[in-house]
Amino acid sequence: MIEITLPDGSKKPFDHPVTVQDVAASIGAGLAKATLAGKVDGKLVDADHSIEHDASLEIVTEKSPEALEILRHSTAHLLAQAVQRLFPGAQVTIGPVIDNGFYYDFAYERPFTPDDLEKIEAEMKKIVEENLPVRRTVKSRDDAVSFFRGMGEAYKAEIIESIPANEELSLYSQGEFTDLCRGPHVPSTGKLRAFKLMKVAGAYWRGDSNNQMLTRIYGTAWLNDKQLKAYLTQLEEAEKRDHRKIGKALDLFHQQEEGPGMVFWHPKGWALWQQVEQYMRRVYRQSGYQEVRCPQVLDVSLWKKSGHWDNYQENMFFTESEKHTYALKPMNCPGHVQIFKSGLHSYRDLPIRYGEFGGCHRNEPSGALHGLMRVRAFTQDDGHVFCTPAQIESEVTAFHTQAMKVYSDFGFEHIEMKIALRPEKRIGSDDVWDKAEAALRGALSAAGVQWQELPGEGAFYGPKIEYHMRDSIGRGWQVGTMQVDFMMPERLGAEYVDEHSARQHPVMLHRAIVGSMERFIGILIEHHAGHFPAWLAPVQAVVLNITDAQSDYAADVAQALVGKGFRVEADLRNEKVGYKIREHTMNRVPYLLVVGDREKESGVVSVRARSGEDLGSLSLSDFAARLETEARH
Repeated sequence: MIEITLPDGSKKPFDHPVTVQDVAASIGAGLAKATLAGKVDGKLVDADHSIEHDASLEIVTEKSPEALEILRHSTAHLLAQAVQRLFPGAQVTIGPVIDNGFYYDFAYERPFTPDDLEKIEAEMKKIVEENLPVRRTVKSRDDAVSFFRGMGEAYKAEIIESIPANEELSLYSQGEFTDLCRGPHVPSTGKLRAFKLMKVAGAYWRGDSNNQMLTRIYGTAWLNDKQLKAYLTQLEEAEKRDHRKIGKALDLFHQQEEGPGMVFWHPKGWALWQQVEQYMRRVYRQSGYQEVRCPQVLDVSLWKKSGHWDNYQENMFFTESEKHTYALKPMNCPGHVQIFKSGLHSYRDLPIRYGEFGGCHRNEPSGALHGLMRVRAFTQDDGHVFCTPAQIESEVTAFHTQAMKVYSDFGFEHIEMKIALRPEKRIGSDDVWDKAEAALRGALSAAGVQWQELPGEGAFYGPKIEYHMRDSIGRGWQVGTMQVDFMMPERLGAEYVDEHSARQHPVMLHRAIVGSMERFIGILIEHHAGHFPAWLAPVQAVVLNITDAQSDYAADVAQALVGKGFRVEADLRNEKVGYKIREHTMNRVPYLLVVGDREKESGVVSVRARSGEDLGSLSLSDFAARLETEARH
């Protein structure tokens, strides 16, 4: 007798081994039809997996959190099968799930083209209609190597040869197609209905430029056509909002080959930068942070002590002078420890909070660089808190409140919190990591918020809370972090004197709210599509004269507003006012102030909002008050 325990606690007895599908069918035909896979004692398995002992079982359907990954992985196999049907001789290599979809790398006599994608996608739909059953088999490593070499799959055989000889491997077959895979997969190809192939790209075998160039085909897959359509619509909107295009159109910044991964900020872009920086500087002051500044280049010995040399050097830039090796700082934390160490501190002094708009350099791969979103030279709104273990929770809770206000002020209302836990490559004992992770959980609990946990994704020196905000078209962005670090202060010799006159190492909290300033500004550009709120806009208003007779008055109005601290320009060109209005509306200026003879005589301005709304005539003081109100954060 076998007893299956379901998620609601109910139990179903069977007098013989049963599959996940069998159990689903015993509950109801609707559930059987909806079954994609199962979780037996917490482990994901295929729907035809045989259960031969008492176990807990969760039926995986489209409503399950695991469903999308299973569908996308299965759709990758669908792609590979279609490619091999249409292009005999094409070899499959790897085909993982990625954010929003999947890709598969192929070796073929020629690269695939965008025109090929239409044919491949049509063939995928045919295979879906065939509703081929997907079956799992197990082979030894050597048998699997022989099997794939016999099929002419040299790349797949090479992958398998790198696996230990004593391991059994799972293979999945659908029709004539078989691939090596851990699974699980959907029960049949008929379950795969909402997908689209997106693009082709080149990719070296195993990421090594010395190896053969393969063709990578990217695709997306969703639970249903409605989700697929929504995603494609989001992509279209994202294309319109691309910060690189808007940055060029609004003359904010540019990048060029001589400074890969670095940014040339133009006057208007730097004005936008300054609004973000000065806002964050006020946040520093209001939160008890002292602003500091550390060197850009430090002797490599410091990075060895901090642990960066052993755990991060592949991401660092190095230089030499007088037979000494130096590194451009990839992070600000070791420098802040040096400032803390420069004096003797009592426990009564803690917490001590340092903040820095610190420039950092990281040696990102050239293929990963992407506008402002992924750069090699960047500035962080970086801060570090030196505190006692007893102060961790209150400091993290205060930071959380602070961060949520900042995101709201910049126009982001949907924020998710995640705790990234200890990675495989780390420093410090498990006891220390236990304390650090417990402190973050306690702080978020005290703040009354829910969070998701990310095993293995913490920094090498400590766990962290990640703040993920959703933009105006529904995309998620990871921005702020709060990290608990018991190790770096000890490694670098930071100490304070406790209430018993003994020397102790402080806890170091690494925190940032916007993170990389470059990346955050890129997100802001796309979130607002360049239509920044007036308090952020590089140019808040432009004064437009109708004829030359109002030129002096228009210039005086602009100068008066500039004198009040606003970012205002005057457009005195000898052009029709309608032309100037259209141009500055295209430039997304929040307010256009039109002045003719009537406005000049009355000492007012006619105010037109970016939306086209006519706000009527306002005195200069009333308009200034409006801008001042919008700038209060």
